[in-house]
Amino acid sequence: QVQLVESGGGLVQAGGSLRLSCAASGSTFSIYRMGWYRQAPGKQRELVATITNGGNTDHADSVKGRFTIARDNAKNTVYLQMNSLKPEDTAVYYCNARLVKINYWGQGTQVTVSS
Repeated sequence: QVQLVESGGGLVQAGGSLRLSCAASGSTFSIYRMGWYRQAPGKQRELVATITNGGNTDHADSVKGRFTIARDNAKNTVYLQMNSLKPEDTAVYYCNARLVKINYWGQGTQVTVSS
């Protein structure tokens, strides 16, 4: 099993920055990709960014140029640096760890961007 603990959410004004962290523990050797997803009220959960074990990244079009995903393999931690935040970025952000046959999710961290 894999446990994921997120931190770093909060309230920020439009144009501001936040950095989310996701620390993984347990069977981390089985993880081949980690990522961040978000879910706004009344909307479906959507992908924000992913990063593979090899360091390949993918970012949703809506966050390209503003958000950056990165990982520290020694610490089993994934980060999401969010700059130039917009009110439409307001959502609960979830960390995801993908193994061959199963996904694990963190508990979520709230990000609120005020206009």
